[in-house]
Amino acid sequence: MKPLPHKTVKVKAEKELSEAILTLRTADECRRFLHDICTPKEIADLTDRWCVAKLLDEGKHSYRDIHEMTGVSVTTIGRVARFLQQENFHGYRLVLDRVKTK
Repeated sequence: MKPLPHKTVKVKAEKELSEAILTLRTADECRRFLHDICTPKEIADLTDRWCVAKLLDEGKHSYRDIHEMTGVSVTTIGRVARFLQQENFHGYRLVLDRVKTK
């Protein structure tokens, strides 16, 4: 079965977006790009997930503790934990490890 045309366009656009992100040189450039491309809610959600990933990576806090510290739902904390520990993308792990070595 041939892929739907819109799916092909979106796969290509995701790759191009990833390449565009790689052109950013500073944290300020990244922040400016995020504020252009994302809604305030999307930025808040991304920020929450990153905060949760860092806290989970420390290994010192329960989900309930993280919820109380951040206000992020236990469901979202569980989702971040799943991607951090079980999913095949390993994006959180890659970035957390790189940030640690900086």
